[in-house]
This record gives sequence, structure tokens and C-alpha cells, in this order.
Amino acid sequence: MPRDPITGRSRPPDDALKCAAATAGSARVIRRAEGSDTMLAWERFLTGGPRAAVPAGNFVVSSWQRSLALGVDPCGRRAPLAARGDDVARLRGRRRDLLSAAAGVFAEVAELFAGSRSIMVLTNADGVVLEAVGDMQTLEQGQDIHLMLGGDWREDVVGTNGIGTALATGRPAHVHATEHFCEGIKSWTCAGAPIFEPGTNIILGVVDISGPPTTYQRNNLTLAVTTARQIETVLAEQAAQERTRLLEACLDRLTTSDAAGLVAIDRSGRLVHVTGRVPSSIGLGERLPGIDRDVAVEDWADRLPQGWRPEWFNPVPFGGRAIGAMLVVPEKPRPAIGRTAPPRGSESDPNRSRFEHIIGQSAAMMAVIQRARQLAGRRVPVLIEGETGVGKELLARAMHDDAEGVRPFIAFNCGAVARELVAAELFGHVRGAFTGAVSEGRPGRFELAHQGTLCLDEIGEMPLDLQPVLLRVLEEGIVYRLGDTQPRQVDVRLIAITNRTLRTEVEAGRFRRDLYYRVGVTALTVPPLRERVEDIAILIEHFNRKLSIRHRVPIRQFSPGVMAKLRSLHWPGNVRELRNVVESLLLTGTDEMVTLDDLPPELSGQGVTTAMPPPVEPPAGRLADAEREMILRALKVEHGNLAGAARRLGISRSTLYRKLGRFEPGISVG
Repeated sequence: MPRDPITGRSRPPDDALKCAAATAGSARVIRRAEGSDTMLAWERFLTGGPRAAVPAGNFVVSSWQRSLALGVDPCGRRAPLAARGDDVARLRGRRRDLLSAAAGVFAEVAELFAGSRSIMVLTNADGVVLEAVGDMQTLEQGQDIHLMLGGDWREDVVGTNGIGTALATGRPAHVHATEHFCEGIKSWTCAGAPIFEPGTNIILGVVDISGPPTTYQRNNLTLAVTTARQIETVLAEQAAQERTRLLEACLDRLTTSDAAGLVAIDRSGRLVHVTGRVPSSIGLGERLPGIDRDVAVEDWADRLPQGWRPEWFNPVPFGGRAIGAMLVVPEKPRPAIGRTAPPRGSESDPNRSRFEHIIGQSAAMMAVIQRARQLAGRRVPVLIEGETGVGKELLARAMHDDAEGVRPFIAFNCGAVARELVAAELFGHVRGAFTGAVSEGRPGRFELAHQGTLCLDEIGEMPLDLQPVLLRVLEEGIVYRLGDTQPRQVDVRLIAITNRTLRTEVEAGRFRRDLYYRVGVTALTVPPLRERVEDIAILIEHFNRKLSIRHRVPIRQFSPGVMAKLRSLHWPGNVRELRNVVESLLLTGTDEMVTLDDLPPELSGQGVTTAMPPPVEPPAGRLADAEREMILRALKVEHGNLAGAARRLGISRSTLYRKLGRFEPGISVG
């Protein structure tokens, strides 16, 4: 800080002097209404004049001194914005536990503060606003000073204020009107209380109550402190529940593996359990160096202490996110027949859902993969169409993994659940919402997929009366649990899957046109196996190798005649059917070579091509008759077996039952 050349005393920077002079007139107005002694003290503090009495106590002057030393502009009109738009959503996603713990009390405050001119604000540990509720007029006025989502209220950027000073001191702070350092914020009063991580002195965020000076009450600080303690209690309960789940996962792992040792680390990065021979100098309850709440659990593998290997690392999921991790220290390998580590891309490999694990080199398949990669990073709805068994969900998971990483991927089959339960599964329910509802209520798939991807399989099976509800959720990003009036914000990237042609369903009146345009903003069509014949050989090689390892049987060779036969088939079950054929041949054959005689009768004879010819799309007016005819043909081919007919038609068995019920009695299934 510069010194006065005559007196030798410390002198504030020139901009502070200019600000004090420029606000002298307005200061007199404020003085008459609010805190004249404090305003005078602030002016003298900035100009270097004799100090005036400060009724609020020394902590205000100490904060002013810190603010001035850090170069905060006393003429400042508002806080800076640390984040906007998607960046705010990402910040909220990182503090999902804090927001969840505060949700209940903030919902009550939203009603309590209505018309009171007061608002309640929640920030993270960096002073960035994550939530704000209360009086609507005050919320709108707060935008003028950026007391809104994304606003940065650290003391070192906006000077003395309830949020920033509470963070700087680690203590509750009530900053009233003229006690603020920056001129533009002196028309506000605020009371902030820090929220501490349970069991530690680490600050997770701040609860702040703000409003115009007329809302000043000493008990505002008491309310802020009480709210902070409530949030800490909920956080402690959440942590205890997660530790219990984590230890249960450890117990399950120990009973199903030959591990030499096991380590459990909670989501805060603390060591909560050690079993067996594990090299560690870290005590129970201590945080691992370099691992904390700011680092995603899935990224811990690169930050493990010396002697701990990344391949031992296993995140533990619960409720759609990782609640911690286990390190499983393997026994020294023992020689045994058939014991082989699972190769990358096998079903035991957690990283199999990636683009590089989608088998196919045909031009048709490569074009789909290329387009899927382009869409993966775009948070827009994607509609994936294709026949049953072509790998639509595998493509959806690859798109999610490529873009979302550690965020939740929640899949739901609209045709696999009774119609009456679809709404409860998607939107959740509260206690007693319907007969059979769990007593404590349950979140729906939309809530579980928050900040991640919701994959709706067989979306064409969505009941018609639920389609407008789904459309509204997708449009507004708000869900209501069954039996509840509390709106819940969700941010979900939708991937819809169908083996139907949705446009045809729209024309037939079975699918809403507006919903079709909403879910089909972008679309992918996965080609059937018969249109990518050149991939059959590499798929057979892939399944041959992978399934031989799973079943611990030798790999079999396929004769040229068998390969030619398999390439000529229609494959109504596509890649899934091909996989089943390879698995059956591996388990039932004894010779190294697969010959035509080994093929099952339905493949070795006329083949799948003539057993169920591809359907010809009928005119719109005859869709119902054509559908009935297709079902009859499928039942005939499958000798009345409903499960087989459903598979052949590419629909679920429950859907087939429902369709049969629409036709007149007398259809024979025998």
C-alpha cells in the first residue's frame, strides 16, 4: 500500500480515494437511513482519515483491511460470475450431495420466505452460488449484483459480505448494509454460516440469508447457523449410509473372490476399512493424499499411494453414482487349467461399453459408428432404430461413455414392465402413492439419471396416455413423483431405442407426433446383420474366442461350407442370434471343426431366410390386418410358442400378449 509523502502514513490506492470522494454525496443519503457511524468509518478507512467508531465490531474492519490489501475495488457494483449455463450445471453436479442434503430445508424456506423480501442462498466452498430460493422480487433484484446461480462471492473478489467473510474466517458472519466493502452492495444485508464436512473442519459451502436492509434481524444469523447444522446432519446420515453400503460391497467381494487384501475408501477419500495384506502407512479415518471431493472417484486410480496398483481399483456404485472405491489385492497367481484373465472387451471387463469394442468393419456399420461419435458429445436427444439384436443399447452405452464418462447411465425397457408401473418406474413415487409402493418412496429413472443419460428401450411400447407426461418432462426438465406435488429438477440426456419404425407408429396413431419429434431430434439406424455380411466372420471369431474363455472349452474352427452357409442366412435375431448359434456350437460339439452336419435343423435346411421372410410394409389403412397376419405367421413358424414368436417379431412377450388381446378370439397358439 502506498504511503503519504508528507505524513509517511499508509495511504489507500488512488482508485479507493476516488471511490470515497465520488460516493461522499450518496454516503450522506445512506447515513441518514442506515448506519451513519459505519459509513463514516468506511470513508475514513479509504481516505486514511481518523477512524470512526464501528458498532459491528472489529471483524468488519479486519475484513475491510483484507479486501483493500487484496485489491478489491471499493467502487464495485456487483460480484463477478464464476459460471454460466452448462458450467453452473457442472458445478451443481459436483456438489450433488450438498444440494441433496439442503433440498428439504430449502423447499420449506421457499414457501416461508415468500413475500418476506428475504432469500436464502447456498454456495460451494469457493463461494459460488449453487441455489437461491425465497421472495421472488428479491431474487430478481439479486441478479443486479449477481446474487444468483454462478455468482462468485469470495471475500477476495467482492470484499466484505456474509458469504465471503464466513468463508474467510470459518465463522458465521452478519454483514449489514454499510458494513459491506463494495459500494454497490451496501443496500443489502446478509447473514452467512459455513457448512462443515461432518467430523472435520473442512468447509463445504455457506448458507446465507440476504435481503434489503429493512429485513435486518439479529435472528437471521441464528436461522442461517441452524440451517447449516441441519444440512451437516443430513450429510452425516448420507455418509453413514454410504459407508454401510461400501462395507457391504466389500463383504460381498470377499466372499466371492480369492483376495489377499481389500481396502475401502469412502467418497471423501478417507480410508474406512483394511483387510489382509495391504501395504499402507495411512490410518483408518485419514484422507488419502491427493484424493478428495474435488476429484471424481473414477479418477482416483491415477492418484493412489505408492505400492497401490491401479488395476486393483474398483469404484463402488450406489444410487446412480460412485460412493467410494475398493482396492482388491489379488492372491499370487496359482497355476490352474483354464484360468485366464478376462481380455479387454469381454463381459467381465467394465470398460467394454466403448466404441472400440463394437465389432464391425463393414461400410454400413462404420458409417453408423462415425455418426454416433459425432453425436456423443452433444446433449441432444438421440433416437436409435434397428431390428432386434443389432446392438442398439451397446451403441447407446458407447455414446454415453464417450461423452459422459463417470455420470450415470440408466436404462429402462418400456415394454418389460406392466403398464400400471411404467409411470412409477420413470418418475418415482412417494410413500403410499399406490398399492405396493415401498414405504419410504423411491426416486424414478429420471432422477437417477440426473446429469447423465437415460436410455429408454422399446420406447414404441410407451403407453399412449403417458406419452404427454413424458413429453412435458423432456420439455421442462421437471418431474413430479407419483403422489407428490414437489417439483424436482432433472437434467437428463435422452437416448431412445426402438425396433419399430416410429414414423409408421405415428401415422397409425400409436405414438404421438410431438413426442416423436422431441425424441428424434437426431437419429441413428443400426443396420441388420444381413446388410453387413462382411462382419459375420469377425463376429464369429470374436464370439468364438470370448465364449470359449467363459465356458472353458476349446475354440472350434468353422469350415468354409459353414461360413458360406452362415453368410447366406437372413438372421432375424441379428448379432444376438449369431452369438447364440456360436455359443450352442461351442457347447454341443466335440470335434475341433464345425461342419454343416453340426448346424441346428432350422439353419441347415431351408434356412432362416425362407422360414420367416422379411415383412413388406402395407398401406396405412391395412396396418392392423398386416400386424395380425405377421403375428399369425410367427406363431405358426414357432409352433405356437409365444416366447419364440415374440423373439422372432422383435417384441417383448408382454407386448405380444397385449396385441393378441386386441384381436378377435379364436387365434390358435397350439
